[in-house]
Amino acid sequence: MTEKKTAQKKTAAGKNTSAKKAAAADDTGISAEERAAMKQMVAERKRTAAGKNTEQDVLDAIAAMDDHDRPIAEGLHTLVKEIAPDLNCRTWYGFPAYGEGKEVLFFYQFAGKFNTRYGTLGFNDKARLDDGDMWPVTFALTQWNDAVEKKVTQLITRALG
Repeated sequence: MTEKKTAQKKTAAGKNTSAKKAAAADDTGISAEERAAMKQMVAERKRTAAGKNTEQDVLDAIAAMDDHDRPIAEGLHTLVKEIAPDLNCRTWYGFPAYGEGKEVLFFYQFAGKFNTRYGTLGFNDKARLDDGDMWPVTFALTQWNDAVEKKVTQLITRALG
């Protein structure tokens, strides 16, 4: 084998090894969607601190949702404005979120955000849903209708204490 061919093989092997190392370093187990949500959260925190993460951001996020998620988010937003108008609304990891002061009490994690089968209504620990030693804090939402609205109304009312 000539010196040139040996050098080419070493270079190719080195590149291959470097590529493998780079891929392994990037393999954190965090999906591209999750990474984007974290970056979005950092930007949202800055906007919130500056008083710029507002209801309009929530409305824009809802408008950008697909035809499956949008009616659920619109129904939830309308309901919150009716039954708890004092709650502030903002985006949180790109989700429509509602809370008191700086605390997010609940949010809608729409299915399109992480390409999941259904969206969820999630409640953080500040929500007063406590019921013994174990209770649900996340609820799958596959559509918005009168029955769902009634259950969500009860959950929000309870969460607010």
